[in-house]
Amino acid sequence: MNQQRSNILQAGVRAPDFELHSTPDQLVSLSDFRGKTVILAFYPADWSPVCGDQMALYNEILPEFHKHGAELLGISVDGAWCHAAFAGARKLHFPLLADFEPKGNVSRAYGAYRDTEGTSERALFVIDGAGLIRWSYCSPVGVNPGADGILDALEAMQSGRHAEVS
Repeated sequence: MNQQRSNILQAGVRAPDFELHSTPDQLVSLSDFRGKTVILAFYPADWSPVCGDQMALYNEILPEFHKHGAELLGISVDGAWCHAAFAGARKLHFPLLADFEPKGNVSRAYGAYRDTEGTSERALFVIDGAGLIRWSYCSPVGVNPGADGILDALEAMQSGRHAEVS
């Protein structure tokens, strides 16, 4: 698969910090995870079939991400209440962050906002403990990117290799 959108942030760039709601009354910031590897999974919308399948897959392999010392954060422009209902229905065990207001602000900072639709791209980022993007990929919105690229990037980081940028 070729990268569909060349404007997402690439490997070697410092990941922009952010603070977003994980619940209506709780904020999460990227800097909360300093020293840890973080996977950011931007996706268009809760409740869409492809997004549901993608998040369910990540939930299923969450222990594999944790084996690599990585924390997963899902991000879309849906609100915190919508995320809570979606995460509950799908039994997700990782935070979904609401890039809701100002709408798409974090998605824009990562080059992952779709202006014409008002949603996030289906973009993935692996960020190291120092806050540098080590791998990024943007999938077509109708295609579940799976987890192989994420796992390859995590394995490359553990072995000291550079991940192949997709």
